[in-house]
Amino acid sequence: MSDLKLIENYKSYLQNYSLEQLRYITAEGVWSIGQMYDHLINVAHEYLDNVETCASAKEEQNLGKTEFGENLYKIGGFPPIKIKLPDELNTPPNNSDSKENLMSRLDQLMQRLRQWESKVDAINPNYKVKHGGFGWLNAREWYDLVSMHFRHHLRQKCELEQKLVF
Repeated sequence: MSDLKLIENYKSYLQNYSLEQLRYITAEGVWSIGQMYDHLINVAHEYLDNVETCASAKEEQNLGKTEFGENLYKIGGFPPIKIKLPDELNTPPNNSDSKENLMSRLDQLMQRLRQWESKVDAINPNYKVKHGGFGWLNAREWYDLVSMHFRHHLRQKCELEQKLVF
């Protein structure tokens, strides 16, 4: 499934939630659906920022991915596990966005993905930016990470929805 189709699906799901459902937190330490959306959008923009950094790089990087990073790209996505970030990287996402604001932010993200879609493969694959867990990634890999990350959170979305009352 393409990045844009995947995000269109997230937009469709978003239509089904009331504001109360969007902000509902089932337990301490568990995100609301709105927080999950905020996280996905923010992280996707970080990944696209790294695509831009690769595009403007002047120096090749010969270092590669970590073992986890190699495996991630070999299987084409995250393993079906929950990933806990270190506390300093684990600030709870925003839980106050409206549906309309999240929708607008998803539209902006899709526009940015479209801008890079046709250009990403022309960027030198040896222009890389380091990811804390996956090692050195090039522009294509950063771009692909957006959809991998959205797919990874589909399971979380389902778990959160099961605790909602529709």
